[in-house]
Amino acid sequence: MVIIMLKHIVMWKFKDAEGKTKDENIEIVKNGLEALPPMISHIKKLTFLKNQVECERNFDALLVVETENEEELEKYKIHPEHKKVASYVAKVTENRGAVDIYE
Repeated sequence: MVIIMLKHIVMWKFKDAEGKTKDENIEIVKNGLEALPPMISHIKKLTFLKNQVECERNFDALLVVETENEEELEKYKIHPEHKKVASYVAKVTENRGAVDIYE
């Protein structure tokens, strides 16, 4: 039996902000996001990856959040704990890209 999940994939370009370096902000966001699954039952899997090859065109980090469907994804997005992290992300990033796919 094949189980299809919705993958919410987000990429960011980070910046020095909030009194922290770009790398420090990446770590703060990584730690904040990775702490969410035990608090938000709608997350089936969460993966945060930091870019490892220096290239000006590359994004700095990638997030993949897996949920059962769009309704569960929306519940994740509006959860107060996610909103706390997202608020910080907005302050320390300068570019964002996202795609949602069923796989």
